[in-house]
Amino acid sequence: MPESGFSKNLQQRYPVSFKIVPEMGGLIPENVRFSEFLQAFPDDSCFPPYLADLAKIEESRYRLINYPPVFPERVRARIVNPALDLLAVNWSNLPDLIVDENVVPAPGTSYVLVWKRPDSGDIKICKAGSDELLALKIVAEGVDSAGAAAEGGISAAAIENLLYRSQQRGLILAPETMIRRPGKFPAGEITNPDFFSSDTFTLQWHITQACDLNCRHCYDRSERKTMAMHQALRVLDTFRDFCTSHNVYGHVSFSGGNPMLYPHFDRVYKEAADRGFMTAVLGNPMPAARIEKMMQVHKPGFYQVSLEGMEEHNDYIRGAGHYRRTMDFLDMLGSFGIYRMVMLTLTRQNMDQVLELAESLTGHAELFTFNRLASVGQGAQLSAVPPELFPGFLSAYMKAAGSNSIMAYKDNLFNLLRWKKDLPAKGGCTGHGCGAAFNFVSVLPDGEVHACRKMPSWIGNIYKQSLSDIYHGFLAEKYRSGSRACSKCPVRPVCGGCLAIGYGHGLDIFTQADPYCFLA
Repeated sequence: MPESGFSKNLQQRYPVSFKIVPEMGGLIPENVRFSEFLQAFPDDSCFPPYLADLAKIEESRYRLINYPPVFPERVRARIVNPALDLLAVNWSNLPDLIVDENVVPAPGTSYVLVWKRPDSGDIKICKAGSDELLALKIVAEGVDSAGAAAEGGISAAAIENLLYRSQQRGLILAPETMIRRPGKFPAGEITNPDFFSSDTFTLQWHITQACDLNCRHCYDRSERKTMAMHQALRVLDTFRDFCTSHNVYGHVSFSGGNPMLYPHFDRVYKEAADRGFMTAVLGNPMPAARIEKMMQVHKPGFYQVSLEGMEEHNDYIRGAGHYRRTMDFLDMLGSFGIYRMVMLTLTRQNMDQVLELAESLTGHAELFTFNRLASVGQGAQLSAVPPELFPGFLSAYMKAAGSNSIMAYKDNLFNLLRWKKDLPAKGGCTGHGCGAAFNFVSVLPDGEVHACRKMPSWIGNIYKQSLSDIYHGFLAEKYRSGSRACSKCPVRPVCGGCLAIGYGHGLDIFTQADPYCFLA
């Protein structure tokens, strides 16, 4: 007997429920919601007791697919996604049941989120956790981050972090970022709009030159005046003003030298967290007590340390005993639940140790990657990888990364290799290829602002100018535009080579390509 149009319509509205109770088409009156129909039955009915809640979720999904609310053309402040339903249910695991019919729901009061993403139009369904509920409450009630942090006894950075995560998932809508590539910027074959704008901005803050190491490849051991506390606060305030006016989430990466040797580090770290910035540390191994003290203020987004190969070579570059101290330190960071990153500076001497080191770091770090040696400062005394060997090295690295999840693709030229292999692009160095003076700047202890710390690239002084004025100045725009030699590159938005490498080779970085480029 052929199915009626009404039954077919029910299958479209309730595809999972219909599989569980295929006879439902002959039971439900037209124009009646299945969830309401089921609520009229006693608990000991023949229907599974969770079916009413499941039907409620499916009704929400159907409505958002076929009759979604209109998204606002412009968002001036954070708002809850108008195409979002928050549903109270009496059974857990229902979102899992929708994608896997073998899941068995269990009794338990919870909330389910059903929403339409404004960017892709995809319908998402998930259980609402405490972070999602808090983020929605803060935005719906118009509570500022500082107030929410004070009420919850946590840092404003933690509040901003969970708001940002909800924004990334489309639960919350926020004003459009002002950090975006201009229309004239060469796109090549890149069509993903995410590569042309950034909703985060990183301040890599070299807060001190003081360092407990003397690495053979250090790019700057010059003397610079120590930043006073009032100057550090000014840096944070001008950065906050910049992020607010450009609708971006601020990320402060404390670096140096060793940032934890800065005499006011604890105070400045707290001030950054209290202003709502995501924080991270690019430093050296430190005692557990120093990490505990930092954790009491705010858990960093990550802590990055460096290794330069296996033990013998690493200790030749960074000092005797450094390798063992770093491995022990990574395990200690793991005990605190801190995301661990390891960076290597790639040279001719250590390129054959990279894959072995990556393998040895499994279980000790969440991410491993490398930067090519920039022949700047003391690094000019070491041997760079011969350009003709670099494509083969990238290929070997990519192959190893297929079975080692901690290996990341930071070098922009990975995207050129991926393009040649007809693979999708990655984000490159800063998520947008070369991010120098785009979604990233470096601030030095004396207030100098550089487009990239790995080479002299002065664009202003944060003691004398606002970060906004520096960012929109002629020099920043020049670095942001990169080399004209890249203008016809098919992967320009996710590449641009490395300006610091070109500088170290004595090239005109604004007209000549990265000497390692293998586009031809």
